[in-house]
Amino acid sequence: MAINYVCRHCRTHQGVIDSRGISESRLGLDALTPEERRDIIAYDFNGEMIVNVTCDHCREALEMHPELSLLASPLQ
Repeated sequence: MAINYVCRHCRTHQGVIDSRGISESRLGLDALTPEERRDIIAYDFNGEMIVNVTCDHCREALEMHPELSLLASPLQ
């Protein structure tokens, strides 16, 4: 099962971990609350995990313009 990291704002692919031996606990995902899990982790139609993160570009834009966080899709 691959674990794909995608920016939640601009949908840019950030990376992939393609290892069957990696566990959620090793990645620290087991420390998430149920609400955080629903917000951060999704699965595609192949059963691969998608972890929604914020890329550096979007993080910088949101730090410089915090009002963008009020929009549903601020950086698409």
